[in-house]
Amino acid sequence: MNALFRQPENLPPQASKREIRRELRLARKRQPENARRAAECRINRELKRFIKRGKRIAVYWAIGSELRLDDFARAAQQRGAQVYLPYIAPRSLKLWFTPHPIMRTGSLKTAQPERPRRRSKIRVPQFRGNKIRAKSLHTMVLPIVGIDARGYRLGQGGGYYDCTLAATPRSLHPQTIAAGFACQSLPQLPTQRHDIRVHHFVSERGVARFKAA
Repeated sequence: MNALFRQPENLPPQASKREIRRELRLARKRQPENARRAAECRINRELKRFIKRGKRIAVYWAIGSELRLDDFARAAQQRGAQVYLPYIAPRSLKLWFTPHPIMRTGSLKTAQPERPRRRSKIRVPQFRGNKIRAKSLHTMVLPIVGIDARGYRLGQGGGYYDCTLAATPRSLHPQTIAAGFACQSLPQLPTQRHDIRVHHFVSERGVARFKAA
């Protein structure tokens, strides 16, 4: 077993998804600030190997204690990639993707999110712009609450990414990269039939690749 995917001490092997989410969120939040900043810099640096000029890359807008991808998004824009953010349409689990505000202004300081007409279950800022579907992306960087040694990720529980990828023809699936801290990994997650494995997991300990996705 890869040393990266260790069972958290406070989490029994048969824990439910709800228990796992609670424990891994706490682990992420409890990181010392200096260690978190160093890990964040390392992860953003590791992610840069996936940037290719002219390609369309989806990232996410970090909320709460999630890993921030600002440095990666800036580097992608500077190297000629197109950067997108997920857009949650009302009454739908299938995501659209709109241009990251850094593509319009080159800065995140002036980013002004659109005010959603309806509140989504997960309060994520939404930005205007020409919408595309996942099939038009080359790479998708996904947020995680947890990930296991097989490449299965645990998200917030909204089902948006699973539904989006399930609705995308397999031949048009973008490369999927889960990004998060090493403390969010564990040997095995409880899975359901609709769960989809990712291609890579990037943490401060490097890049883990999975044989099948």
